[in-house]
Amino acid sequence: MNHKAWGDARPSDRAGPLRRVGLLSVHTSPLEQPGAGDSGGMNVYLTSLARQLRRRGIAVDVFTRSTGTDLPPTVHLDDGVAVHHISAGPSRAAKSELASHLCAFYLTMAGHPQVAELDVVHGHYWMGGWVGRHLRRRYGMPLIQSFHTLGRVKNSTLAPGDQPEPALRLAAEDRIVRDADAVIAGSAHERAVLEQCYGASPSRVQIVPAGVDLEIFSDRIDRNRARQDLGGGRILLFVGRLQPLKGPDVAIRTLAALDRLLPADALPTRLVIVGGPSGPASDEAHPDGLRDLARKLGVADRVAILAARPQSELAALYRAADVVLVPSRSESFGLVALEAQACGTPVVAADVGGLQSIVGSGGTLVHTLDADAFARAAAPYLLDPRTRVAAAEAGRAMALAYGWDVTVDETLEVYQAVLGDGTAEEFDEERRGA
Repeated sequence: MNHKAWGDARPSDRAGPLRRVGLLSVHTSPLEQPGAGDSGGMNVYLTSLARQLRRRGIAVDVFTRSTGTDLPPTVHLDDGVAVHHISAGPSRAAKSELASHLCAFYLTMAGHPQVAELDVVHGHYWMGGWVGRHLRRRYGMPLIQSFHTLGRVKNSTLAPGDQPEPALRLAAEDRIVRDADAVIAGSAHERAVLEQCYGASPSRVQIVPAGVDLEIFSDRIDRNRARQDLGGGRILLFVGRLQPLKGPDVAIRTLAALDRLLPADALPTRLVIVGGPSGPASDEAHPDGLRDLARKLGVADRVAILAARPQSELAALYRAADVVLVPSRSESFGLVALEAQACGTPVVAADVGGLQSIVGSGGTLVHTLDADAFARAAAPYLLDPRTRVAAAEAGRAMALAYGWDVTVDETLEVYQAVLGDGTAEEFDEERRGA
């Protein structure tokens, strides 16, 4: 399909070469540590996208909400990416309260001296899209949108006791989908949801999967040494924010279920959980609640809960593990699964969302969040070295196709097609999922 389909949607009055991009991330900053609070895979995505764009000579401005009076107005990363802190509401406002401060964010950002220089704005999450939609109307610049998660998907997969997404978010997502010049979906599943549940025009939805840093996440890491640092034995690993959506409680229940499944003389199996609390308190997703659950199930002495950590340290943990568990109720993409496979570690994941696209022969998809089912899927990788090695090799081969350079190249095609500069006459039909 040629890019005229994009032009039919809404031609830009800023046609020309791409020089400067604005990335909008209202609720979380790329400067924050992924894996705790509101920081997760989206933060990794933002940082990686920004850095790769700079390497291609494009100026990048990231606009995020200021969360402290001591933060400078602008922080320049070592590669020249500018992160601008926008004052909007109390610095310690919870994520659930930020909708009340979106107008303040937009009005403050609209007066920022850098905004008028942007060629395109790229909204992230629905809050970034809300602001981007208003900037588009005011300045006439094209809006590209990445949702990362969608409210209707989350509401259809709520964990017990979890709070549904408000009507305001759902209405905002509808308007953003309608008005954005292009919407980037992380997987074929997300594209289908956008078309079927949000009425997105197929001509304006482009599938661009997230990437993985293949230098950091690698099978070249010394696995034996990494395992020794964790004490040896068989190791299950869970990485992610500690919230019901991600299912850390399912990981603990899986460990207990494996005790009933593995031979009595098997090496001890332990679970390492890496991440911090996120969102409203939950009995079985907060560290204290997870420890209580482990005690009730008799596995407390074999469960370690570690704080979120930099990617280089995280890569060693992936490499040390025998299996990485991803028992999420929904995932637009599933970056943890991709990072694990890049390190040559099999993945046992829920059969949902983007995980369906990236977990192939490098692991096993489980059709239920039942712990016994997860244990049955994990057991072969713990007991049969050949099964584990075969999955490790297949997963690594899968991950090699997902470098960040590919993600950024395809994202640039979307930017350039919306600008109409003639450099992207046709989109690859396979990439579009047509």
